[in-house]
Amino acid sequence: MGRVSAEHWAGRLYMRHVSVYFTRWLLPTRLTPDGVTWLMIGSGLVAAAFVALPSLWAAALAVVFIQLQLLFDCSDGELARWRRNTGATGVYLDRIGHYSTDAALVAALGVRADGGFGSIDGWTTVGLATAVLVLMIKSETDLVHVARAYDGRPMASDEEAVMKPRGLRNLRSLIAYFPFHRALLAIELSVLALIAAVVDAIGGSLLGSQILTIALVPVALIVVSGHLLSILVSRRLR
Repeated sequence: MGRVSAEHWAGRLYMRHVSVYFTRWLLPTRLTPDGVTWLMIGSGLVAAAFVALPSLWAAALAVVFIQLQLLFDCSDGELARWRRNTGATGVYLDRIGHYSTDAALVAALGVRADGGFGSIDGWTTVGLATAVLVLMIKSETDLVHVARAYDGRPMASDEEAVMKPRGLRNLRSLIAYFPFHRALLAIELSVLALIAAVVDAIGGSLLGSQILTIALVPVALIVVSGHLLSILVSRRLR
């Protein structure tokens, strides 16, 4: 929790206060940390499946399963550290979980904007295109470590993430006050999808889901380009 951007605000606010008790309950069991991570992956994909269904109750269940994913995401690392069973496999599976969930949620929203799995059309294409951008955003971060590893250098430190041009640093500080990029993250997106489902239910249409689907496109374009720029002008690759 002490590292920059290492812990989601929901983890700091409430889930870390809950996960320690859940982890304590897991200690006597035979469930491995990697097993908990698999539960994290599964809960995220189940949430995406519910998002794709054009109904209010499904959107509410998606929020519940994303909260479960956050719980599992906290507990797998806690269990691994307690059992001294940390390793590259857990880190790899954790990345797979976040990649697949965040992309699947955006794609599923496009499916819902079309009317569900039985009505796949243009909105699904928009959702899938946005999902590709989400995967690009996440890849940009991890490819920094890949590039450094190929160059024989250690992982980037928080200090190296500081951008050199002062104007860009000020812009990043401004974005911190208006974190629109969080709309692409699982927790925030599940809540936005629920709000869109409420709008759909009130209006008797899919307008809320369609507006949210199209609104995520410019957000993803801005984030993918801005994130790439922030990496290139920082000291992470130098």
